[in-house]
Amino acid sequence: VQLQASGGGLVQAGGSLRLSCAASGRTVSNFRMGWFRQAPGKERDFVAAISRDSGYTYYADSVKGRFTISRDNAKNDVYLEMNSLKPDDTAVYYCAASTSYNSYYTRYYDYWGQGTQVTVSS
Repeated sequence: VQLQASGGGLVQAGGSLRLSCAASGRTVSNFRMGWFRQAPGKERDFVAAISRDSGYTYYADSVKGRFTISRDNAKNDVYLEMNSLKPDDTAVYYCAASTSYNSYYTRYYDYWGQGTQVTVSS
């Protein structure tokens, strides 16, 4: 499956962005989907994940209550709604697809998008 992330940009602290991840090649309904982020000089960290049927969602503690992951299997899309953004949220955001039932670690994801830059100014 090919993944294309979009929607990043420059936003002031307190603002909002909505990231999208468009999939092609295979239907995303076969995969658990996740978002990760990587700041310069840091490891790629888990942000959020969603089960195949949207029944379960998972979030990093740092984004709980501010970010919302969702998916539309009919459109083959996954989204990340980001509110109350902070400068610490600045990173390249990646969407990923997993055939595993583990959501939190990069090694359990099989396919990755190219990333979209999110920059939050103070």
